[in-house]
Amino acid sequence: MILPPDNEPVDMPEPDSSGAQASVLQERARVWDRLLSEVASLPPLPGVYRYFDVRGDLLYVGKARDLKKRVSSYFQKQHGGSRTGHMVSRIVRMETTVVRSEAEALLLENNLIKTLNPRYNILFRDDKSYPYLKITSAEFPRMSYYRGAVDRKNRYYGPYPNAWAVKDTIQLLQKVFLIRTCEDAIYKNRSRPCLLHQIKRCSGPCVDLISPEDYQVSVAQAERFLLGEPEAVLADLQSRMMAYADRYEYEKAADIRNQISSLSAVLHQQSIETVVDKDVDILAVKVQGGRACVNLAMVRGGRHLGDRAHFPLHVQDHVQLQDDVISEAHSDGAAQAYVHATEVRVLEAFLAQHYLGGVLPSMLILSHQVDPDLVAALGEQGGHKVTVVHQPREQRRAWLDMAIMGADLSLARLLSEEGSQQARTRALVDALSLDLDLDASEAGLAGLRIECFDISHTAGEATQASCVVYEHHKMQSAQYRRYNINDITPGDDYAAMKQALQRRYSATGTKAARVPDLVLIDGGKGQVSMAREVFTVIGLPLSIIVGVEKGEGRKVGLEELVFADGRPKLQLAPSSAALMLVAQIRDEAHRFAITGMRAKRASVRTGSSRLEDIVGVGPKRRAKLLQRFGGVKGVASASVEELATVDGISHELAEEIYRALR
Repeated sequence: MILPPDNEPVDMPEPDSSGAQASVLQERARVWDRLLSEVASLPPLPGVYRYFDVRGDLLYVGKARDLKKRVSSYFQKQHGGSRTGHMVSRIVRMETTVVRSEAEALLLENNLIKTLNPRYNILFRDDKSYPYLKITSAEFPRMSYYRGAVDRKNRYYGPYPNAWAVKDTIQLLQKVFLIRTCEDAIYKNRSRPCLLHQIKRCSGPCVDLISPEDYQVSVAQAERFLLGEPEAVLADLQSRMMAYADRYEYEKAADIRNQISSLSAVLHQQSIETVVDKDVDILAVKVQGGRACVNLAMVRGGRHLGDRAHFPLHVQDHVQLQDDVISEAHSDGAAQAYVHATEVRVLEAFLAQHYLGGVLPSMLILSHQVDPDLVAALGEQGGHKVTVVHQPREQRRAWLDMAIMGADLSLARLLSEEGSQQARTRALVDALSLDLDLDASEAGLAGLRIECFDISHTAGEATQASCVVYEHHKMQSAQYRRYNINDITPGDDYAAMKQALQRRYSATGTKAARVPDLVLIDGGKGQVSMAREVFTVIGLPLSIIVGVEKGEGRKVGLEELVFADGRPKLQLAPSSAALMLVAQIRDEAHRFAITGMRAKRASVRTGSSRLEDIVGVGPKRRAKLLQRFGGVKGVASASVEELATVDGISHELAEEIYRALR
């Protein structure tokens, strides 16, 4: 009989007597017998398995070529105090899904990982923010910088590692191929060429300075360049130049000559003529200090576009070296082998989560050798064969070396920043003598939650309150909130602060988040007294309220901390790490408040509220209209037919919008 693991599940209640302890052990034994029975009945087929704890939280998602064999491995041996042992000790329920192939299992596994964030999986943020270069489908196509989901209506090139790479490419294409970049609303209403035409960055299609046929030729050449065919583009330009010269059209021939000169300069500058590979991704992974970094460098159309570092979540459980492993081995070799295995695991997790459903190039250059079945599954899902190189030579070796160096530098920078931020958190806890329900370890301090409030308005107009959140040693932007302040005397900051705190910490406002360990108020005694009044009524402790009062002359570094529980003011040294953290959080609250206030004020003054009043025009449709026509004025001047071309706007709704804005 296979015995359950020795570690008690952390979610089990703490026994207060021998009888209670026996009951807990009996319950665990029953759960274990049930799990073993379920494992014995699993089929030897490909699929996905999921483990849950006693509270129903998802612990782990995995895939298997053979479900019975893979899942059995978790329950057929003792894992000790390892990461797997801790996870297995918490399992009380499992679910499995049988699929047709390992490729389907891989796809399902990583879709579940992305959507459910299991505790023991390595998680990479589902980053859909990679930018693209977009070329529209029109008589005179426009090229632009684009982020978001791609569609079939237009053509997209990329993804690019950063915004700079896209904008640099756009400038290059403007210079060589003279493609327009102006918004359609501007393009349709031009009566004379713009500055870009005058400096020879646009061919002037808005005022018919180029025929549709010639413009489409330029666009086709630009797209061939983006696809990595610069020599073919050069040859085509040379043949066109000679054809114009033979017909004595010397001005057109001179224009083509200038294009050839510009393109040749670009090719020479970026050494594209020596590059054979067109679309390649280079990935390097580094593990150190309990953290990991995967650095992704991109080559598109033969051009090296730069790199981008990715830092996974939940990786600490995988990269933390077990002391018993090192001590038993008595050598650095065991530690290095463990780190290498962890790096391979992290790299495989990135490949699966990043490329499933995304753009997969035909070649991957990797710093570590990965499971070939994973690559085959990715290629099957992407619809084409993928070549993997992990011991490159010549130019590819140089690319990989740059990616490895980038991973080293990015991880070192992250560790340095996190170390500094952790020191600031500890310094603030010590300086304020916070009585926290957290342990004193670094992991315990990471649970410190700080919320900070600020009020912003312009002479009482468009008053907004901001609430920013600091937790896990960093700002948590996804948890920020803004509050529109109404029904107060314009300019009354005290009343505005009171309303914001009431809305945040009332019974309905605290459902989504726990009460913070510290509440910072941007202000002095007046704002703190409002917070004291609100917390007294709600029943929250006054000791967590701290006001950040500007010091003498309102100079930075001379701030004083005001306490709601009657403690005397505290002035920290300007060089104090605690004051630096307070200033960082306070400044972020101020920034978030003022950007919200300006947006609200602009909305009121430009009349975008007129769009909000139209039935059927919600936030998404409103955003599409404003983006397409460049603002409310552009929407108001558009015809019904033009409005109906916007995605999600029917002809009937376009007529309604047209009437409402007249």
